[in-house]
Amino acid sequence: MISPRLARLVEHLAPAKVQALIVSGLPNVRYLTGFTGSNALLLVTSEEAVLFTDGRYKTQAAQEAQGVKVLVARGAVVRALMGSVKRRRLRRLAFERNRATFDLYRTLREGLAGCWLKPLSSLLEKLRAVKDAPEIAALRRSVELNSRVFEAALPRLRPGRRETDVAAEIEHLMRRKGGQGPAFDTIVAAGQRSALPHARPTHNLLRKNDLVLLDHGVILDGYASDMTRTVALGNLDSDRRRLYGAVLEAQLAAIAVVRAGIPARQVDQQARSVLEKHGLKESFVHSTGHGVGLEIHERPRLGRGERTRLQAGMVVTIEPGAYVEGLGGVRIEDMVLVTANGCEVLTRTPKDLRVL
Repeated sequence: MISPRLARLVEHLAPAKVQALIVSGLPNVRYLTGFTGSNALLLVTSEEAVLFTDGRYKTQAAQEAQGVKVLVARGAVVRALMGSVKRRRLRRLAFERNRATFDLYRTLREGLAGCWLKPLSSLLEKLRAVKDAPEIAALRRSVELNSRVFEAALPRLRPGRRETDVAAEIEHLMRRKGGQGPAFDTIVAAGQRSALPHARPTHNLLRKNDLVLLDHGVILDGYASDMTRTVALGNLDSDRRRLYGAVLEAQLAAIAVVRAGIPARQVDQQARSVLEKHGLKESFVHSTGHGVGLEIHERPRLGRGERTRLQAGMVVTIEPGAYVEGLGGVRIEDMVLVTANGCEVLTRTPKDLRVL
């Protein structure tokens, strides 16, 4: 009997008029089976699912994979999959358009000459957008760990320290506290560099009275977290305090409208309208948020023109920011669980301006 996740997938295959789907995206393989190896393909039919991997993962696949048959290939994994397709006399196959490499597609096309190959775009990503109870629990744990890392890192923010040193210590804390590692490259940007939305840490020194933007996330049990806070190393002038206040107001306004049924663009517009009121329309240069799960960027995207309607069970970031060259930048980011009547802010770290 196939798992509930595989059953949901099979329901969506019927309208596509295919007999099976070849899953090649490793996050999607993990989502459907629990297998975490680096080499795998999954063949899903209406009756069963077969996981193909290589000899390095024989024991691991037996331990991790749930609800699927495991086949360890002696040669190339794709060759083993094609042999299985031929034995099952499958003729109408779908593949992941947004995940399959051109090399994989060419191999399938040449090796399965009698088959119709249909590209399906983002089918599994759409299913993964709504988290089930175990995923929400895993995301809660990841968010909580990330917040503990942030609190432990704050004493390390001192004038004279390099951005790279702080970033390295944050990532070290993630592992020491039980995480598997960073969900993305940690951002530490101080002073005028905080006006670079995705600044990479450099040997730039933290200085007294700087704004310092910290954006980091941890992987725990395979699930990512994401949080941004902006702190002050001493006194801030009135312009930078107003900048912080405007971004905080925008973030709270965006969170206030999150609920099942509203278009994603409405959340973005709410944040954008607040910043526009403060004369910061041109200083907000990215979308308001994105989904988070097994990957750090998942569906839905909370941006201009996004028509996707939020659903209960989605977990998204709310992260408006304002970046002013010569002055600095502020971003405040929480992870939020969409509910039927509103939302739950999963990130418990305070958002008031911290002066260190």
